[in-house]
Amino acid sequence: KRDSKNLCFIQVNDGSCFASMQLTFDRENTNVDTDAIEKALEKVTTGASIEAVGTLVPSPASGQAVELALSSIRVLGEAPTESYPLQKKGHSMEFLREIAHLRPRTNLFGAVARMRSQMSYAIHTFFQERGFHYVHTPIITASDAEGAG
Repeated sequence: KRDSKNLCFIQVNDGSCFASMQLTFDRENTNVDTDAIEKALEKVTTGASIEAVGTLVPSPASGQAVELALSSIRVLGEAPTESYPLQKKGHSMEFLREIAHLRPRTNLFGAVARMRSQMSYAIHTFFQERGFHYVHTPIITASDAEGAG
């Protein structure tokens, strides 16, 4: 979130791709409930879940074709920095190992998951088109944890 005197900009990403969309809030817009939007914006941090309603308008800036001019915003789930340590900056692999439950929300792990999905789909399609059948075989592994066996 970036703030200026009359404008507020928020970058949102749903995780389906690397690209994000910019939301804009014009504090001088008299057609929206500015107090309600300001109150909601106080809770918006990196990782928060939001519901945004607005109008897609051509973006005056380079980098994106359109942006969403907010008419309302609601925070569905907050992400306090104490419990959600991911920020917009890059993080080391060592740090990400400590927060394994949040790794899928990083750009790197999201990109790897999307790439694996596409590769798996292509392989399955290739074999299906040639008359092969995919069989889910049971995976039998030994559990030999430290000192267990």
